Amino acid sequence: MTVQISDDSGVRTVTLDRPEALNAFNEALYDATTVALRDADADPDVAVVLLTGAGRAFSAGNDLHEMAARVTDPNFQSGEYGFPGLMEALLELRKPLVCAVNGVALGIGTTILGYADLVFLSTSARLKCPFTSLGVAPEAASSYLLPQLMGRQNAAWLLLSSEWVSAEEAQRMGIAWRVCEPDDLLSDARRHAEVLASRPIPSLMAVKQTMVEPLRGEIRAALSREYAQFETLLGSAANSDALAAFADRGKS
Repeated sequence: MTVQISDDSGVRTVTLDRPEALNAFNEALYDATTVALRDADADPDVAVVLLTGAGRAFSAGNDLHEMAARVTDPNFQSGEYGFPGLMEALLELRKPLVCAVNGVALGIGTTILGYADLVFLSTSARLKCPFTSLGVAPEAASSYLLPQLMGRQNAAWLLLSSEWVSAEEAQRMGIAWRVCEPDDLLSDARRHAEVLASRPIPSLMAVKQTMVEPLRGEIRAALSREYAQFETLLGSAANSDALAAFADRGKS
């Protein structure tokens, strides 16, 4: 299993569970997370989805071994849903999404927060969007969602610099609602999720629908722009050099 699922008081907790890989998203994890979100959306007993990670990371982003294989292996097998499927599941999720970021949030581990309704960060969490260090384009409609969430300059620094951002700085920038001590993170996030879950589900869905619907077209347009840029840059000299350097670090 690449995700663990539990239900309590109308809150479905989905835990990314590849701790040996710092919950990096490979095709299997993309598929499992997509299914988990779709199932939660369809379940009449689920009011709120709480997403977190097992171990010391929320998610270390895309599995760079698979990214390299996608470039070099003509027989690379994509998952059933893959990255596009997860984007669609996040975009179409009708119920509130609460993210409890328990540690490192790299790449998709950060950009997924653009789809969250509430974000809780552990004081030990660190965020990074490493796109320019990998020679690629943004992903997950972050080029649209992060400026909306954080303002143009905060988003520009996060997307352009490939630098780490602390939990405290992330809250100041506007990507996080609360910062908690590590031992309090899940209980605090769950407590707030249960407050939401105590409200009528149709009303929760109506509120989210009215908030998200005006953005859906822009999010899809941003995804299309990013896919096009990503395809152009994937396998470029800068990207190939970055992936080779990553592979070399893994051998040492």
